This record gives sequence, structure tokens and C-alpha cells, in this order.
Amino acid sequence: MSNYEVIFILHPELEEEKLNEMIEKFKTLIESLGGEVNKMERRGKRRLAYNIKYIAEGFYVVIQFKGEAKVIQELDRVLKITDGVLRHMIINLVA
Repeated sequence: MSNYEVIFILHPELEEEKLNEMIEKFKTLIESLGGEVNKMERRGKRRLAYNIKYIAEGFYVVIQFKGEAKVIQELDRVLKITDGVLRHMIINLVA
């Protein structure tokens, strides 16, 4: 299993309950596919470098985890189709 990090930006106008639900959904997805979450960090609402769909702010979340390729593929697919996710990026942390 390799170490990965996913950072995603959520819509800033999501309610706190919906925000928590989405973050938990992604964490559960990683774990259900055999991955293990090492660290999860909520970086909070920050100004974006450029507007995305006329939105100037976003709620940043970073999750570090271990997993196989199938975890990455499914997580990427789910992040792409989830409403409320403005951008995401998954990187391989090479030691």
C-alpha cells in the first residue's frame, strides 16, 4: 500500500451538518475499500487563488491515507460527481 494525500475544496455555503457529512463520506469510502486514514485536517474557509464558477472562497480539507490503486480510482470518481466539491487533487506521497 502506498501513502496518498487528497485535498478537496468544498462549496463555502454548505451548512456545517452537510459539510461534516461529506467529509465523513469520503473518509468512510477510503476505509471501506481497504485503505486506512492516517490524518485528517480541516483547514477551514479560505480565499481561492482564482474564482471557480464565480465562487471566491472554499472550505479546504486534507486527508492523508494508505491505499491501493482501486481506492484512488473510486475516490477520484466519487469526488468528480459529488455536488459541492469545487476542486480536488490526489497525490502520491513518495518517501
